[in-house]
Amino acid sequence: MSIKFAYLGPAGTFTEAALQKVAKSGDELIAYANVTATLDAIRTGACQKALVPIENSVEGVVARTLDELAIGEPLVITGEITLPVSFALMVLPATESKDIKSIATHPHAESQCRSFIAKNYPTAQIIESSSTAAAAKGLIKGDYDAAIASEIAAKKYQLKVIASDISDNKSALTRFVMVEKSGKIPAVTGKDRTSLAVFIAIDHAGALLEILNVFAKNQVNLTFIQSRPTGMELGHYHFIIDAEGHIDDKQVADTIAGLKLICEDIRFLGSYPQASR
Repeated sequence: MSIKFAYLGPAGTFTEAALQKVAKSGDELIAYANVTATLDAIRTGACQKALVPIENSVEGVVARTLDELAIGEPLVITGEITLPVSFALMVLPATESKDIKSIATHPHAESQCRSFIAKNYPTAQIIESSSTAAAAKGLIKGDYDAAIASEIAAKKYQLKVIASDISDNKSALTRFVMVEKSGKIPAVTGKDRTSLAVFIAIDHAGALLEILNVFAKNQVNLTFIQSRPTGMELGHYHFIIDAEGHIDDKQVADTIAGLKLICEDIRFLGSYPQASR
């Protein structure tokens, strides 16, 4: 049975490249303009699964993904994919390196190519784009001179690559999560990850320590923790937490039970197999 996948587009993004690793022949891959639209495709039933970026090993979290999962209409993570990312500088076929006065890309890509930009195009204007592929696609309109994106995007939009592998960190990885409507949880594999959104009632000294102590007491190792504002008022935060283990593991189940005693609310974001790196 074929599956409709939503992904952060347009065509040529790293998200599409990651999705290609799991999609099968006959599946339909549908690009959306941003993370919210991608996840809304699941909420409305337009697609069955969605793949969105959540974390980069150099730049850190993708804030919109975290906020959508924690505060938006509930969805669950059912899997993850990691992908090495490598960037290239590309232009229209008639453009030369000396003509570049402006460069478009996604902020995460810009931050990973700062040394290259500073050395080779120190006076170029940097223009923010919703994705690296959108920057590549936008070159056709002539609003800027160059784009930083994947070489896949250059081929997709018939662009000329001036410089390849321009990342400052050659071992950068991006983690993507597969998201679906709440339903059946993937089975225990023995190498799983559980994601939670944890809301504290009132911000107070030691609030985070209280949460961490629950994990420590049950010997559950954390792999990721990030505070995010709830949007309700200043000083009102929640934590996105990834922990080793599955909700069907006793230690993880006991941890969640303990968190419920001290937290205002907990949103279960999924238990799923960890990606091999």
